Amino acid sequence: MNDLFSLEGRVALVTGGSRGIGRMIAAGFLAQGAKVYISSRKAADCDATAKALSAQGECISLPADVSTLEGIDALAAAYGAREATLDILVNNAGAAWGETFDTFPEKGWDKVVDLNLKSPFFLTQALIAPLRAAAKKQPAKVINIASIDGISVNPQETYSYAASKAGLIQLTRRMALRLAQDNIVVSAIAPGAFASEMNRVARDHAEETAKRIPAGRIGRDEDMAGGAIYLASRAGDYVMGSTLVIDGGVTHARG
Repeated sequence: MNDLFSLEGRVALVTGGSRGIGRMIAAGFLAQGAKVYISSRKAADCDATAKALSAQGECISLPADVSTLEGIDALAAAYGAREATLDILVNNAGAAWGETFDTFPEKGWDKVVDLNLKSPFFLTQALIAPLRAAAKKQPAKVINIASIDGISVNPQETYSYAASKAGLIQLTRRMALRLAQDNIVVSAIAPGAFASEMNRVARDHAEETAKRIPAGRIGRDEDMAGGAIYLASRAGDYVMGSTLVIDGGVTHARG
């Protein structure tokens, strides 16, 4: 049992890893002994985060824009130039758009759905060779970061975000069935309120947000890191196609 949650000797790639939930996950992986690559669209931010996290372990910056197929191919090529295998892929990069129903624009749909739903599929596809190579020794992992907004209804008018996250949860199930044949375990996490640039309400109004959460607080870094470590480690080898909800009970309160 001593090494059940260990990530020693494993190599991970976390998209959107320069801040927020991606950074929480990257830091958790490092603490458990993994070598971690982080990617984000803004190179300076990605480099700065990798430098800061390197105090905890080996963290390498691979800036890329995974909102396009060109960016996905570039990231896969950059990773492949450095590593032959990939033990853990975390598809975390995402976007949101809030606007009233009457004025919600097509660009607010395409930007969000392309990044949140299309990119996880095509990045996993682009990295399938190193994932399969890693899976020859032990199960490789793909973890998609969804949202509780893909499970229950948020009163905010974030139509494309909710649709994309619900779609990602179903995509996780379908990918899991296929990739299990290759010893690749696909699962997802549905976060609730965590302080981040995307969730500024939780970040800037934590006490007010906490009043709507049965646990009485917003999520902490270790809450997210713990869930991701569970799925990425040997402990999560038998969790296929499932979505782990980390929200302090919000989805149950919504009904």
